Amino acid sequence: MDLLYTLLSLIVLCFVGMFLVFCFIMLSTVMGKSIGNPDYAPVKGTVFDQMFNFKTLHDYLTQVAKTHPTFRLLAPDQSELYTVDPRNVEHILKTHFVKYSIGKYSQDIVSDLFGEGIFAVDGDKWRQQRKLVSYELSIKVLRDFTCSVFRRNSAKVVRIISEFSLQGQDFDMQDILIRTTLDSTFKVGFGTELNSLEGSNKAGNEFRKAFDESNALIYWRFVDPFWRLKRFLNIGCEATLKRNVKIMNDFVHRIIKTRKTQLTVQQESNVKGDMLSRLLIESKKDPKTMTDRYLRDIILSFILAGKDTSANTLSWFFYMLCMNPLIEEKIVQELRDVTCSHESEPNIDEFVAKITDDTLDKMHYLHATLTETLRLYPAVPTDGRTANEHDILPDGHKLKKGDGVYYLAYSMGRMSSIWGEDAEEFRPERWLNNGIFQPESPFKFVAFHAGPRICLGKDFAYRQMKIVAMALLRFFRFKLANGTENVTYRVMFTLHMDKGLPLCAIPRS
Repeated sequence: MDLLYTLLSLIVLCFVGMFLVFCFIMLSTVMGKSIGNPDYAPVKGTVFDQMFNFKTLHDYLTQVAKTHPTFRLLAPDQSELYTVDPRNVEHILKTHFVKYSIGKYSQDIVSDLFGEGIFAVDGDKWRQQRKLVSYELSIKVLRDFTCSVFRRNSAKVVRIISEFSLQGQDFDMQDILIRTTLDSTFKVGFGTELNSLEGSNKAGNEFRKAFDESNALIYWRFVDPFWRLKRFLNIGCEATLKRNVKIMNDFVHRIIKTRKTQLTVQQESNVKGDMLSRLLIESKKDPKTMTDRYLRDIILSFILAGKDTSANTLSWFFYMLCMNPLIEEKIVQELRDVTCSHESEPNIDEFVAKITDDTLDKMHYLHATLTETLRLYPAVPTDGRTANEHDILPDGHKLKKGDGVYYLAYSMGRMSSIWGEDAEEFRPERWLNNGIFQPESPFKFVAFHAGPRICLGKDFAYRQMKIVAMALLRFFRFKLANGTENVTYRVMFTLHMDKGLPLCAIPRS
């Protein structure tokens, strides 16, 4: 009976899908954007193609982009345009910035998770948050505080992996990296010890699980035409998302309440360097705008940026080092030279204490390797905007008001038209000139966004990634626990590894 019900459901969905596809085509024709109109980007399917290829979505879009650098997929209430052309990216993110916004379509999808956080708003609220966060991240007290937190947690990770190494056990590197970056982000963001590395904070572990699962469930909405109905009926993945959001809200609001209580008994001059404390002080100037709900939205966006960017990039970084051991040895030689650390058994705490801002600035090959990782495995593989008015892109393709336009960072890293014939090769040297790191145009290397909305936490992320990488590579060599088995991604807002990264650690002599 269950099998019959499932088959009937699939048949109904197929008919509904075919009907919607027909409606999409007719709607596009009526709107003057027929499939064969050369003024618009070529149509290469519908959003149902994304659903059918969801598990390998970024590679599917890459294959299409290799023959059609700008193309369209038909959607229920708009056209979705995808591009890997750096000229188009610069046009959207900088040159004609005011013509594009997040748009109601995307805001409706992400608002349950990010509310009015910086990733989900435009206009005055975006400018206010950007100005506020930019100022906070530039304060030397906060910068020094973050370095101290990163060094301390990196030392913890070395000790945890040492235990696995001594016992001859493999471990999930991605899980460990997520835990340490989450701990660091919570300490910097909330002034709170989450202790997820130790696994001793049950509420914190529930928050982490709810946050990661919500990330994936929200992204699924982009390809699920029935998500609004599911949310209304509170069924399936939407019911799960609702439960997860409540877990996150309860957890964050408890922290805000606790920090407020602490601030009432502290002198403001003695407040620690965490961002929440500083935001709460700032909120006294505008309590009507900076409510607890608004603070929650800002902080969740901060966690997404601080945790996922660094943890995911480091996971892919260590995977690529396992596949390219000579590159790993070049990094190790550089860090030994820069830190003057050639002893066979250095003290963990003494070594991380040597990782200063000056030391980090000298690690050009490590910086190049992390950047090369981001080129092929960008933390945010797909991002986009909505056209606020009719427009024409530099490649000649037209957009109608309300059309979504997405730039494919993952695909761009694999385009020979952008990076040369060796585009799919992992080669950190492409970023070096006489051993010195040389950046590329942010519209070509778009891992940190570009234009007025370029990522404010870029330096924050590099600082954390470098400190963690230096600490781990000084003490261990790594190899894949499952040999040469390919690692792939889980489709969500960030490029999360699917099923983790099982590694073995060998003490470095």
